[in-house]
Amino acid sequence: MAKAAVLFETNAPLEIRDDVEVADPAPGEVRVRTGASGVCHSDLSVANGTIPLPSPIVLGHEGAGIVEAVGEGVTNVAPGDKVVVSWVPQCGECYMCNHGQPYLCEKNAMAAMAGLLDGTTRLSSQGTALHQMGMAGSFSDTMIIPEISAVKVDADIPLDVAALIGCGVLTGVGAAINTAAIQEGDTVAVIGCGGVGLNVIQGARIAGASEIIAIDMMANKLELAEQFGATTLVKADESDPVMAAMANGRGADVAFEVIGLGATMEQAINMVRPGGEVVLVGVPRMDVFLNLNAAFTFLYMAKTVKGCWYGSADVRRDVPRLLAHYRAGDLKLDELISRRIELEDVNEAFSAMEAGEVARSVINYGIE
Repeated sequence: MAKAAVLFETNAPLEIRDDVEVADPAPGEVRVRTGASGVCHSDLSVANGTIPLPSPIVLGHEGAGIVEAVGEGVTNVAPGDKVVVSWVPQCGECYMCNHGQPYLCEKNAMAAMAGLLDGTTRLSSQGTALHQMGMAGSFSDTMIIPEISAVKVDADIPLDVAALIGCGVLTGVGAAINTAAIQEGDTVAVIGCGGVGLNVIQGARIAGASEIIAIDMMANKLELAEQFGATTLVKADESDPVMAAMANGRGADVAFEVIGLGATMEQAINMVRPGGEVVLVGVPRMDVFLNLNAAFTFLYMAKTVKGCWYGSADVRRDVPRLLAHYRAGDLKLDELISRRIELEDVNEAFSAMEAGEVARSVINYGIE
């Protein structure tokens, strides 16, 4: 039996179940003993209905652990391996993978986002099937994941650090070093300085930006942003973010929106210079639309707006690359962890996230 935090109803607390049955991994699947899981804003977005997924569902997708068993045909990992869970499986064989866009892998159908690749799940409680967020469900001490979701890492990497790589770090840093075209000396603006936004800031620093403008309404988030590389802090309820980005007379070269609100997306577009680039990272509700003058914004001003899915990541290239930056001291990962908690504390972690008190809460399952 496994223990898991389960969402049974939108806008209700997660329930801790210790009677979760875990089926054996099917061919091409891996059973992982979860070592750590970040509590990500996307988990909260499922819990509050912003991201519509079916229930009951085991939340959690930012995880790492140790392989316990493998299904038939699995060759990339073996029992005893430490792995990061990629909630965007990447097969390496389909059209998208072969055209440099593995984050859009055709085997990773959105229809399977609450189950495994075949749309089913391996978890159940009291005879009821439990869906698995992101083909993972890292709010469980045991996961069944596709082989192509398991990215092996070196044995000396702490599991709580490895877990963060799987979502917030890949998404944020990847947005800066993969999706955007930041050049040495650029001015970059980042709207939203939560866990992913802090990683966008780190990525912009690594990419060579000379000025990084951090924009948020919470002073404590701005203080963190400065620690992660921001050079200018703008408290959005006290100063105009667009004017702050225009202080150099042109505007930002690149702006990132990491909240998912229509108003802040429009701000990001307005604050970049002519020919500038906007990267949309935050997850909006399905009913969010933008009100823009297409001719002025896109034609006369030649601005570019890009969507960013999973940091445009190639996980087998980028996980080792990010860990190399971590080893070199260029990428702050330990510092992202505000609180280490137990699974039973997950609802309090959601509250702390909503209050802006943490960069990341990390669930530790007691294995190294």
